[in-house]
Amino acid sequence: MSARSTRYLITMGVRIACFILMVAVHPYGWYTWVFAAGAVVLPYIAVVMANVGEDSRSTRRSETPERALPATPTPTTPIGDTGVVRIVERQPIESDPASRDAERGTPPGPASDERDTSV
Repeated sequence: MSARSTRYLITMGVRIACFILMVAVHPYGWYTWVFAAGAVVLPYIAVVMANVGEDSRSTRRSETPERALPATPTPTTPIGDTGVVRIVERQPIESDPASRDAERGTPPGPASDERDTSV
């Protein structure tokens, strides 16, 4: 039997003894409440000791994980290159109407609302 099982069984044996003493000892008094508290709290203590106690006592060197990936050197950035992209918006430059029409792809001439449509 492992040490965990032994500790658990001893703690649960003390719990059973608390139940028996709680009922068997007369006259009832403050110690009855102590036995009742022991009967209620000991299962929690037994489980915690059984689950955590073994892990804290032994450290296994054979289970130390190795690095999964080898370390690679990081690329260096050129001097003066901070890697920041800066976008600057500028106000549109006002130009003459003929060059604006050329940029838009409309033929030069009067505006569409000034054209003669009476034909």
